[in-house]
Amino acid sequence: MPDPELEQALARLYQDLLAAWNKRDAAAMAGLFTANGSQVGFDGSVANGRSDIESHLAPVFASRPTPAFVGKVREVRALGGAAALLRAVAGMVASGGNDINPDLNTIQTLVASRDAGGPWRIEMFHNTPAAFHGRHHEKEQLTQELRALLKRQG
Repeated sequence: MPDPELEQALARLYQDLLAAWNKRDAAAMAGLFTANGSQVGFDGSVANGRSDIESHLAPVFASRPTPAFVGKVREVRALGGAAALLRAVAGMVASGGNDINPDLNTIQTLVASRDAGGPWRIEMFHNTPAAFHGRHHEKEQLTQELRALLKRQG
């Protein structure tokens, strides 16, 4: 049975994560993770713990204008206890651009936890390219869905 409060809380955490990326704020992004949280980037790079996540992202943000994320939550589900899973899809818009780059579409998974009554924090964020090898129709379908989302947000 869906839990609207859980769905709202995790969607907000996910949107905060994308907003921190889009602002190119490594400290804010790392602050959304648990002390031992981990992230796997689009390129397969792994960072473990807040300080490692921040030190990994800071030079990325400083070295080039990273594309901005546009994301859509597909599912939120409780995993039992104080843990939950969020599945999403996202596209990226180049700095100064106004369209989704289909080659940067991604499938995202976020696992979150919280201490009793505390805020939800990210345990794991995994960002996987949505290449859809040999399935061009699926790649195009996702791109169109993300373009429609971008237009609604704009």
